[in-house]
Amino acid sequence: MEKLKKLSLGKQILIGIIIGLGIGFVSPDAAKFISPLGTVFLRLLKMLIVPLVFFSIISGVCKMGDVKQLRTVGLRFVTYIVLTSGLCAGVGVLAGFIVRPGTGTTEFLNTAEIVESASYSFIDNVVSWVPENIIQSMVSANMLQIIFFAIFVGIALLSLGEKVKTMVSIIDQGSEVMLKITEFVMAFSPIGIASLMATMVTTISGATMKEVINFVITDTICALVVLFVVYPLIIKIFTKVSPVKFMKKIAEPMIVAVSTTSSAATLPVSIRTADEKLGVPENIYGFTLPLGNTCGMNGFAIFIGLCCIFASNLYGFDITFGRILQFVFLGIVLSIGAAGVKGAGIVMSTVLLEALGMPLSLIPILAAIWPAIDPAHTTLNNVSDLTGTTVVASQLGKLDLEVFNNTK
Repeated sequence: MEKLKKLSLGKQILIGIIIGLGIGFVSPDAAKFISPLGTVFLRLLKMLIVPLVFFSIISGVCKMGDVKQLRTVGLRFVTYIVLTSGLCAGVGVLAGFIVRPGTGTTEFLNTAEIVESASYSFIDNVVSWVPENIIQSMVSANMLQIIFFAIFVGIALLSLGEKVKTMVSIIDQGSEVMLKITEFVMAFSPIGIASLMATMVTTISGATMKEVINFVITDTICALVVLFVVYPLIIKIFTKVSPVKFMKKIAEPMIVAVSTTSSAATLPVSIRTADEKLGVPENIYGFTLPLGNTCGMNGFAIFIGLCCIFASNLYGFDITFGRILQFVFLGIVLSIGAAGVKGAGIVMSTVLLEALGMPLSLIPILAAIWPAIDPAHTTLNNVSDLTGTTVVASQLGKLDLEVFNNTK
């Protein structure tokens, strides 16, 4: 046990995954017995999200020193989110043209369930980011509204300067408290993740529809290409650090993302990684990571691009140049509006088909395959946030290379 405690958290989590898989395969009853441990772990992670994001963003904004820095960091990171979301949607569309998933496989749609229609308005979506009651926003964990309010509070404190020095100090202390609680929760993560993996093995159905295997494989390959080719290239081009070393340093949040399939649940680990391993200052990661966690969903952007081609093939819709532009635009807009929690992808898929004017009979199929594609999506989302955060810090000359290179 002492030797186990001396292992890094990443290695402990890997051991937990192996043990969990073993329990799930050998004894479904044992997996069911330990399943409450996984539930408790997820609840602990979700417990952290609202206060961690609230304190981190305000503290991050205040640490920028002035409003000009806020514009500098915010504009750079938002630009990064928009460009990479569009790029990932484009990758999905291109892969769809190459592989042509869904061609000639329309018969299974005849027995699809009827799903309620959903409407989508980009303007209404943006308006909904503004909270009417911030307490209610916190109760319902509406992260876009919480982020909006936290940014406003941070800007106000930043503008008031010395007049609110005490309050800024309290916010900073609150951020430190949440990071310490995060450490406590993550100490429990190997056990919680072992339980989640054991449960997953016993609940995955082998009856995945043959007609969509092509889609699942293509989606996963696209995610892997972006993860191991595109992101390292971005790091190589826009920073002064080794992309190989960068990928090694973010292994822990990648493992948590794969095992929990929740960007929000991975946020605490990403914050700690940015601080302790990447050398990003708090006044940058405290703003970019919570924002990216809510608005940067590159995995879902790939899915949207590929799903547009898949659905068009299934329903016999013509794929014109104008439609391709629409696919990429929807990849940007809907991925930015998707929440980093379980189930959000299915809801936004309904919105996607409605926006394209296509039948919603595909939704049950997408829901059935979602567990298979969600781990790759979630990992991609979190790595994107860490990549963008590192790029912004490097571009502004704020990346601590001594921390990154383990010389400090």
